[in-house]
Amino acid sequence: MKELIDTGNLPKHIAVIMDGNGRWAQNQGAARVFGHRNAIKAVREVTEGCAELGVSCLTLYAFSTENWARPEFEVRALMELLVQSIGNELPTMMKNNVKLDTIGNTASLPKSCQNQLGKAIAETRNNTGLNLILALGYSGKWDITQAARKIAEDVRNGVLLPEEINEEVVAGNLSTGSRPEVDLMLRTGGDHRISNFLLWQLAYSELYFYEDLFWPDFRREHLYEAILSFQNRERRFGKTGEQIKANGAK
Repeated sequence: MKELIDTGNLPKHIAVIMDGNGRWAQNQGAARVFGHRNAIKAVREVTEGCAELGVSCLTLYAFSTENWARPEFEVRALMELLVQSIGNELPTMMKNNVKLDTIGNTASLPKSCQNQLGKAIAETRNNTGLNLILALGYSGKWDITQAARKIAEDVRNGVLLPEEINEEVVAGNLSTGSRPEVDLMLRTGGDHRISNFLLWQLAYSELYFYEDLFWPDFRREHLYEAILSFQNRERRFGKTGEQIKANGAK
């Protein structure tokens, strides 16, 4: 399937809602944490797949603000797994020239997580390949709210006039900053919603849902499948199909 992909027409930014770990584990008669532990291979597969193809940005919805409401033992296990996984995957990230970043309220994470994240971000800072972004303690509503606060501060301090606020100003104050908006969003697990993820950045994203695939079973072929679907869609951005074709012919 990989050979069918047009590498000149790749999505610049792919975002993933990695859903179904708990249900995958329960289907096997195991605790939900077992699903989270078996999801690491899927993370490696999508990251290496994007890096090999030449995708610029990959954002993974690793832990939402709503996830804090889960049972305490599951949250604790997720945090421990996060620390362990980042440490284990750092050599591979360096080998594959992957730059690690985070978005979200990472100050809400345990200190051990913050320290491990800080170390990995510092070590990969000069890498020039795929930008892997972990959304941690993140929600789209939180992102827009904190952007509004920063803009309000600039207005209050005289740095910005109200009439100067436009889409570029708002986008620049979001946690994703100058990164491109999402071209393609993937969601495993069968649900058809965006679950408070990158609400602004997904405005014109193409959505791809896997009906019968839980995240621990995700492999590179599933990434290729979604990218091929993306490349066969007509992205009109509010224009007509005729306008898009006419512009393409110029």
